[in-house]
Amino acid sequence: MMKKILAKAYIGILLVLLYAPLVFIAVFSFTESKVLGNWKGFSTRLYRNLLTGDMQGNSSLLTAVENTLLIAVVAALFATILGTVAAIGIHNMTGRKRQAISFLNNIPMINPDIITGVSLFLLFVFLHISQGYVTVILAHITFCTPYVVLSVMPKLRQMNPNIYEAALDLGATPGQALRKVMIPQLRPGMVSGFILAFTMSLDDFAVTFFTRGTIGLDTLSTYIYTDARKGGLTPELRPLMTLIFLIILILLLVINLRQDRLQKKAEKI
Repeated sequence: MMKKILAKAYIGILLVLLYAPLVFIAVFSFTESKVLGNWKGFSTRLYRNLLTGDMQGNSSLLTAVENTLLIAVVAALFATILGTVAAIGIHNMTGRKRQAISFLNNIPMINPDIITGVSLFLLFVFLHISQGYVTVILAHITFCTPYVVLSVMPKLRQMNPNIYEAALDLGATPGQALRKVMIPQLRPGMVSGFILAFTMSLDDFAVTFFTRGTIGLDTLSTYIYTDARKGGLTPELRPLMTLIFLIILILLLVINLRQDRLQKKAEKI
């Protein structure tokens, strides 16, 4: 009995520590105070400023959000394509080759972001590539692709190994077999990989910081870092963080409900 109480208390404390800061930011997004923690009465002015772009000289925040979303979408798309192809290639390997490539695929995920960022920075300097959008997107594709591979591999293991060969025997070309037979089987893993890559790109700071160059390119993470160094944070960041959290929460709920429905249909069949 005592173990159950302690376990529930531990989970409760953990949830409070995780979500209390988010609730705190959400609450203070409904006040006009420039200082977080100073309540000046209920107001939706920060939300209006954010949505209309009227932020008293802080319009660069919207530019940073646009850059973040653009880089995340492009990087996640390319990482999903490359990661899926790589996963199929690794799956078709055998023995030590598969183990070696799988091991190499795991290294970027374990490697600290700052080491990845510095390494890519030195590589781009060595290759005389001007730093900016291109280098940031290439860097994000580089560290996102292994996560897609990790998401697609379980679906490959679950798939009937003879289904691709059967499609070829029935007259399909390799491209048709890949597009019409394998991709539908791998789609859940690809979607999961895309969402994971998008989230990783959205959240990244270290790699972006070292590969963005000096052209003034800012993503949300680098904008917050620069803003904090000036001695404070733009008040409109509070409603922005709240909206991002709500969007992610809604997406997770939709995905989980969809998976539950699909699982129930599969059980009925």
